[in-house]
Amino acid sequence: MSATLPLAPSKASPRELSEGTLLLGLGLCSFSALLLELSLTRLFSVVLFYHFAFLAISIALLGLGAGGIFAYLLKKRVADMDTRVLAFWLCVANSVVVVVVLEIVLRVPVALEVSWRNIRHLTAIYLSAALPFFLTGFLFSLVFARETWRATRLYGADLTGGALACLAVVPLLNWMGGPNTILAAAAASALAAAVWAASSGTRRVSVCVLLACIALVAANRSNRIIDVVYAKGMLRDPAWVEFAQWNSLSRVEVDRQGPARAIVIDADASTYIMNCDLARWRGSEWERNLMSAPPALANVLRPHGDFAIIGPGGGVDVLRAVANGSPSVTGIEINPIIANTIMRGRYAAYSLHLYDRPEVHLHVTDGRAYLRSTRQQFDVVQMTLVDTWASTAAGAFALSENNLYTVEAFREYFQHLKPDGMIAITRWEFRRPREALRVVAVAMQALHTMGVATPQHNFMVASQGSLNEDGIPVVVLAKKSPFTAEEESEVGSHFGKHRELDPIYLPSQRSIRMAGGNPFADLIASNDPYGFAQHYAYNVSPVSDNAPFFFFTLKAGQILGQQGLRRAIDWKVNLGVLVLLVVLLISVAAVVSFLILPLVIHGGSNSPLPLFYFVAVGLGYILVEIAFIQRFVLFLGHPTYALTVVIFLLMLTSGMGSLLSRRWLGRPKMVWIPLLLLICGLLANVLFLPHALGAWVRFGFAWRLVISGFLLAPLGIVMGMPFPTGLRALATRGMADESNSVEWAWAMNAAASVLGSVLAMVIAIQFGLTLTLACGMAAYLLALGTLPLLHRSCRA
Repeated sequence: MSATLPLAPSKASPRELSEGTLLLGLGLCSFSALLLELSLTRLFSVVLFYHFAFLAISIALLGLGAGGIFAYLLKKRVADMDTRVLAFWLCVANSVVVVVVLEIVLRVPVALEVSWRNIRHLTAIYLSAALPFFLTGFLFSLVFARETWRATRLYGADLTGGALACLAVVPLLNWMGGPNTILAAAAASALAAAVWAASSGTRRVSVCVLLACIALVAANRSNRIIDVVYAKGMLRDPAWVEFAQWNSLSRVEVDRQGPARAIVIDADASTYIMNCDLARWRGSEWERNLMSAPPALANVLRPHGDFAIIGPGGGVDVLRAVANGSPSVTGIEINPIIANTIMRGRYAAYSLHLYDRPEVHLHVTDGRAYLRSTRQQFDVVQMTLVDTWASTAAGAFALSENNLYTVEAFREYFQHLKPDGMIAITRWEFRRPREALRVVAVAMQALHTMGVATPQHNFMVASQGSLNEDGIPVVVLAKKSPFTAEEESEVGSHFGKHRELDPIYLPSQRSIRMAGGNPFADLIASNDPYGFAQHYAYNVSPVSDNAPFFFFTLKAGQILGQQGLRRAIDWKVNLGVLVLLVVLLISVAAVVSFLILPLVIHGGSNSPLPLFYFVAVGLGYILVEIAFIQRFVLFLGHPTYALTVVIFLLMLTSGMGSLLSRRWLGRPKMVWIPLLLLICGLLANVLFLPHALGAWVRFGFAWRLVISGFLLAPLGIVMGMPFPTGLRALATRGMADESNSVEWAWAMNAAASVLGSVLAMVIAIQFGLTLTLACGMAAYLLALGTLPLLHRSCRA
C-alpha cells in the first residue's frame, strides 16, 4: 500500500501521541489493508473469474484515494477531534466492514454475462470492497496531515506494515485459506484499534472486536461456516463436497459424483481421480474408455516410451501411460494440494496408490520451470486439457497455464524430446475450430523457428466424434521429424478398433472431409500460421510469452458481436474482455463520483495544466506495475507469487525513493533527473527483460526471488520520487491551500491509477506485455514533458 501524503495542514491533536503508538498503529493499519488487497485477488479468482484478480488493485487505489479526498473535505469538522479517538473508531469500523465485505463477495452472485442485474451486482461488490480502503485512506491522510514533522518515521511504519503483509499472505493463504486470511486482515485492524485506544472503555471494545475476529477464524478453521456460496454465478452445493482446502494457488475440493471422485479447482476446473486396478486393465471398461479418448494416440504410438505429463491432476494420463507399459512417467503438477494432499495423501488408497508407483515420478512445480531445469529427454511431452475450465474461465488474463501454450513453450517441449519424440496437446474444439487449431498454429511456428521449413508431415489431429457447438476433445500430435507410414498405419488400426475416434488430419490423407471444410488441413497446407489467421473467422495466430493470451480467440471487431456472446465452452474467455470493459466503465463512474466530483463541488484548482503531470505519473506507475506482475508470472511460476513479490518490492523501494527524494533532490525542479533515469531504465527493460527472464527461469525459486529484487529494486526507488517531489513543488505555491492544488493532484494521480489498472490489461490483451511496459515508459515521458507547466504554475 502506498503511503498517503499529507493533504493540508490541520489542527494538531490536543493530546500528544507517543511515537510508539503512531508507528505501531499505522504499521498494523498498513498490514491489514495490503493483506486484504492481496487476499481479495485470490478470493475474486474463485468467486468471480480470473479476470477480476487485478480488480483488487483498482479497488484499493480507489478507496485510498477517495479516503484522502474526503479527509480533506471533512478536515474542519474533525479538526477538534482527538487523533487517537478518530483512529480508534476508524479501525473498529474497518474491522467490522471487512467481515461484511467478505459476506457480500461470497454471497452476491456475479455471472459472466452482460445484463443490468449483473452490472448492479458487480458494482455492489466493487464499491463495498473499496470501503475498507476508504477508511484506511481517511485515517492515513488524517495522521500524516497532523504529524507532518514525523513523516519520515511514519513512512517507515507504513512500508514495514505493507512489506510484512506481502511476506505473510502466501503462508496465511496456505495455512488458513482465503476467507480466513481476510478475517485475519479484520483482526489486524482490530489490533490496530487496541493500539489507538486511549481509555479502558475503548480498549475493551477493541479487545472484544479482536476476540470476535479470532473466534470467527477458529470456528471457520475448516472453512465450513464462511466459505464459497456462489462461484462464477452458480450456487454451490456443499453436500457434494468431501474435502476442501485453500492455498495461495487455488481452492481445491474433492466432490462426490456418484461412485466417482472429482478434483475441482477454483470451483471451475475439474479432473477425475483414477480408481483403476492395473492388474485388471486388459479388457476392462477402464481400458475401453481411456483408449477411446483422443490423448490415447500418444500411447498407441509410444506404448513403452518415457512420458512427461504437465498437469496430471487426478492421474488419467498417468494411468494410461503406466497401463500401456511406460517404464517412466514424469508428472509435473503445480499445485501441492493435488499432488501431495489428495493423490499421495487423503485419496492415495482410493487411487490405488497410482502416484506412489515406482514408474511414476511426481514433481510439484511449474511445467516450464521443471523442463528448463532438467536435461532429461522424453518420448512424449503431454498436456491434456490443461486447464479445461480454469484457463477458460481465466480469459487467459492472469493464469500460469497461459504460458504453457506459447511458441517459446512449444520450442522447449520440442527441445526436450528424443529425436523421434512427439508432443501431444489436447484441447476443446468446436464446429468452427479455434483452440486445437491454434495449437497447430503455435506448434507450426515453433517448428519454423527450429529450422523445420515444411512441417506438413509432422502433424496428426484426431477428435472424439464430430465437432459441434458445445465442444469436444481434439488431440494434436506434432514431431520434429515427419510421421512415418508405419506410425500412420498404427493410428489407422486404432481408429478401426475405436469407432468413437475420428481422424481430422493425417499426413497421407490431408483432404479429410469435414462439415464446413477442414481448417486444420488448410492451415497446415498454407505453412503460414499468421497469414492464415488474418483471413480466418477467429484469431488463431501463434501466441508468444509477450502476449500469452492463447484462449482469447475473438478478433477485436467480434467482442460486441454474436460470436462474443455465444455460449460454447470458451464463451467465458471471449466474454471476459467485454466484462473488463464493463469494469472500466464502473471504474470511470467511481472515479468521477468519489474523487473528482467532491473537489469540483468544494472548489476547483486554479489551473488544470499542472495536473497533467500527476495524471501521467499515476498512469505510468500502474502500467509499469501491472506489466511487471504479468511478466513475472512465468518467471516466478504463478500469478499469486508474481503479484506478491512485485507489489512488495515496488512498494518497499518506492517508499525508500520517496524518503530519499528530499535528500537527493534538494529542489523540486531536479525531478527531471529521476524521470530521465526511469525512462532509460524502462527502455532497457522493454528491450532486454523478456530475454533475460527467459534465460534465468531455469534457476531455483530462491535465486529467482533474488534476481527479481535486483531487477525491480532500482526501478522502484526511482519510481517513488516523481510524485512526492511534484507535491513538494505545489507546496511552494503561496496560495496552495486556497487553490486546492495538492488535493487535486492527489485525486488525479489516484484516478489515473484506478483507470490504468484496468487499461493495462486491455493493452496487454490487444498488444502484448512489452507494449504495456512501453506505454508506462511513454507516460513517464509525458510527465517529463509537462514539467515546465508544473514549474511555471509553481512560480505563479
